[in-house]
Amino acid sequence: MPTLNKIGTALGRSHHTPASDPVLRRLRIALTVFFAVDGFLFAGWVVRIPAIKAQVGASAGQLGLALLGVSAGAVATMVITGRLCRRFGSDRVTLATGAVLSLSIALPPRTHSALALGLVLLVFGVSYGGLNVAMNSVAVELVAALRRPVMSGFHAAYSLGGLLGAGIGGLLAPHLSPATHLMLLTPVGLVTVALAGRVLLAHPIEVPPEGVVAGEAASPVRGPAAAPAPDRAPRTGLLVAFFGLIAACSAYGEGALAEWGPLHIQQDLHGGPGIAAAGYAAVAAAMTLGRLSGTALLERLGQTRVLVFGGLTAACGMLLGALAPVMPLVIMGFALTGVGLANLFPTTIARAGALTGPSGVAAASTLGYAGMLLGPPSIGFLTDAVGLPVALTTVSALAALAAVIAYGVRNTGRRA
Repeated sequence: MPTLNKIGTALGRSHHTPASDPVLRRLRIALTVFFAVDGFLFAGWVVRIPAIKAQVGASAGQLGLALLGVSAGAVATMVITGRLCRRFGSDRVTLATGAVLSLSIALPPRTHSALALGLVLLVFGVSYGGLNVAMNSVAVELVAALRRPVMSGFHAAYSLGGLLGAGIGGLLAPHLSPATHLMLLTPVGLVTVALAGRVLLAHPIEVPPEGVVAGEAASPVRGPAAAPAPDRAPRTGLLVAFFGLIAACSAYGEGALAEWGPLHIQQDLHGGPGIAAAGYAAVAAAMTLGRLSGTALLERLGQTRVLVFGGLTAACGMLLGALAPVMPLVIMGFALTGVGLANLFPTTIARAGALTGPSGVAAASTLGYAGMLLGPPSIGFLTDAVGLPVALTTVSALAALAAVIAYGVRNTGRRA
C-alpha cells in the first residue's frame, strides 16, 4: 500500500535520491519556514512578558496563572488536532493555525488585567498548539520520505526564528510599546504563512494509515515500517507515553526559560529589557546550534546517547543559570541548558510519529506541552514561596529525569 501521494509517484519515476528530489526539497524549505515563523512569533511575545506583567499589575502567581492560558489552550487543541490532520490534511491545518497564530499575537498587550490576559493567551495557545501538532505531523511524513533523521533541523528553524524574534524584540523594546511591537508581527506572520502554505498545498503528502510511517527517526535509511501487531499495540502505546514524558520534561524547561528567564534577569539580577532579551537570545542561539547538529549527532551517537547526554547537560546548565550570582554565568547557564534541551523534544516527537503516525505526534505533543501546562503556575507559586532562582532549579530536576527515562527505554525504543 503506498504511503505517499504525489511525492511517492514522483520518486517512483525519478532517479533522484530522496534528499535531492526537487519536490521534497521545496517542501522541506516551506516547512522550515513554518517552524521559523512559529519561533519568531512566540519569541516576540516572550520578550515583552515583563512589560505586559507590569501593564496588567500581576504578581508572580497571577502571571503564572495567566501564562497557564497558553499551555491550557495548546494542550486542549492538541487532543483533537491529530484527528483534524487525518481528516483535512496536516498541510491545511498547518496553514490555518499559522494564520490564527499570526492574528492572535497582537492581543496580549491590549489587556489590562491578569484575567483578561489569561483569556487572550488561551486563544494564543489554541493556535500555537494546533500549529505545532500539524507541522510536526508534516515533518514526520517528510522524515519518512527523505529517509534521514532531519527532524532536529526543523526545530532548529524554530530556535533560529526565536533568536531572530528575541533579537528584534530587544532592539525594539526601548522604542516601541508592546502593543505596537506585537501588532507589527501580525502582517509579517500572515504573509510568511501564505507564501509557505502555497507550497505545502501544491505538493500534498498523503497521511499514512495508522502506524505506517516509513523509517525510524534516529536511523539513516530504512524501509517502510509495518503496522504494529495487535498484541504489540499496548507496548507501542507505552513507548509513546515514555517519549511523551521526555518531551514534557523538555517542554517544561523550554517554557521556563522563555517565560521566566527574562524575568529572572530583570527581577533578580536587575538587568534591563535589552539584557533580558539577550538572555533568551542566548538560549535560542544555543538551541539552534544544537538542533542544526542534531542529524549528525543522531546518526553518529544514536538516539539514547543524544537524549541522555542532552538531559544531563540541561540539568547542569540550569543549576548554573538559576543560582549563579553574576550575569555572564547566568547567561552561560541558560545557553548550556538550551544546548542540552535542543534535541530532546524533536527526537521524541519524531520517534512517536514513526511509531503511530499523526496520533503519535498528537499524543507525545500533548504530554510534552502538559509540561508547559504545569510549568508556568508551578514556577509562579514556587517563586512566591521560595523565590524565582530556587523555582527554576525544577528545570534541572526534570531534565535529569528525562535522561533517566531515555536510558531506561534504550533497548525497547529501537523497534515498536
